[in-house]
Amino acid sequence: MLLCGPSGSGKSLVAARSGLPVLRLDDFYKEGDDPTLPLVEGSSDIDWDHPESWDADVAVGAITRLCAAGSTPVPVYDIAQSARTGEETLRIGRTPLFIAEGIFAAEIVERCRELGVLADALCLSRGPVVTFRRRFLRDLKEGRKSVPFLLRRGWRLMRAERSIVARQVSLGAHPCDRDEALGRLAAAAAGRQARQRTVA
Repeated sequence: MLLCGPSGSGKSLVAARSGLPVLRLDDFYKEGDDPTLPLVEGSSDIDWDHPESWDADVAVGAITRLCAAGSTPVPVYDIAQSARTGEETLRIGRTPLFIAEGIFAAEIVERCRELGVLADALCLSRGPVVTFRRRFLRDLKEGRKSVPFLLRRGWRLMRAERSIVARQVSLGAHPCDRDEALGRLAAAAAGRQARQRTVA
C-alpha cells in the first residue's frame, strides 16, 4: 500500500493506526551535499518537496525486497542533518500487506504496479490551513530545520497544496481523508489475509 499526501497531512499517523508494518519512504531522501538536489526557484533553499530530492530507485528496490523476502536494509535518515546516519533492517515477516508512506509515494505508483507489488495507492488531504499548522508544529518540535526555513517552506506549500494533491492523484493515488484511508487499509488487509488462507 502506497500512502502519499502533502507534508503534514497525517500519513505517519494513519500508517501507525492501521497496525500494518510501515516502510518510511522519507528515509530515502538524498543527502544534503548531493549535487543533484534541486533548489527552490529564485532561492538558495534546497527544495526538499521536489521528487528529485529523493532516491526513487533505492526506495522501489526496498519495496520489492520486502515483497519478495520479507526484509530489507533501509537507511536511517536525520532530517535535521539532511544526512543518512546509519542503516537498519526492516522485517515484516509473512504479513500479506505493508504500507510504504511518504510525500513522494505517488511518484512510484506506476513502477510498483508494473512490478506487480501494488495493492492500492492513497493520497491524504486535510486542507491547506490544517496541514500548514500541523506541519509547522511538528517540524518545530522535532527541530527539522531553522524557523525561517520552516516558515518559508510552510507558506509555499500551503499555497501549492491543491496542486500537490492534484498531481499525486494524476499519478494514480486515490484522494481520501483519514477515516476513508483507514477503512481502505483495513479492507485491503482483510482481503489479503483471506486470500492467503485460501491459498494455504
